[in-house]
Amino acid sequence: MGNWRLLKLETHNAFMNMAIDEAVLAGRIGNVVPNTIRFYRWNPSAVSIGKFQNIQNEVQIENCKNHGVDIVRRITGGGTVYHDFENEITYSVIASKPDLKASDITTAYTRIYAGLVEALRILDVTADFNEGNSRTCPNLTVKGKKISGSAQSHKSGIVLQHGTLLRNVDLNKMFTFLRVPWAKTCMEVVSVAKSKITSIGLETGKEASVEEVNDAFVEGFQKALDIKLAESKLTRYEQSLAERLCKKKYSTDDWNLHGQSSIG
Repeated sequence: MGNWRLLKLETHNAFMNMAIDEAVLAGRIGNVVPNTIRFYRWNPSAVSIGKFQNIQNEVQIENCKNHGVDIVRRITGGGTVYHDFENEITYSVIASKPDLKASDITTAYTRIYAGLVEALRILDVTADFNEGNSRTCPNLTVKGKKISGSAQSHKSGIVLQHGTLLRNVDLNKMFTFLRVPWAKTCMEVVSVAKSKITSIGLETGKEASVEEVNDAFVEGFQKALDIKLAESKLTRYEQSLAERLCKKKYSTDDWNLHGQSSIG
């Protein structure tokens, strides 16, 4: 059984959340920090877009501005995600491929998603892993409806996978901020989304607290990955780098609008 670091549930804005993930990744690549699992929330709520996406095609930018919703570009691929402060918990796993026992991208997804499947089982939800295809990243579904999506970055033998788990979902709010090119109205999107997206609350008919979901995450990852998580904090190196990345990269229009940055 391996010993990994646990960064306990914290809340940051979108720019710092993404900066911390990249800082931990850099620390792990440099072998100055251990394999790490982190849980976090977003305040204010935010939209994140994949590294290679065009923000104009994916986000209702004016609606985000009017409602105080942040917009940030990730270093991972994948699609656009609305991160609601009340309804979602996000996780990130930063680990070496050998420690994940993963030789390729699909196996890495499979190994990490096993932790989420176990966490959901603890919460009385049975989820299935879907490998995805050329257009969509792997995800978890319940009776064919998506409950968790994730994206990855691979550098120097280290995997960063971060993703969402929906405690509840407000589709009307979600699609106020996400742009769907084929839809003429928000209600048209919501009507379709009801058959494609679900949450812990919808599946169980009861409220799962943030603490309950967090505890299930910890137990689920420990069991599925055969690891022991020890609670710790960011190192000085990670904290300093995260603050620099937040200011010089993730808070800038160059990165968020155009995917260009002088650091990272």
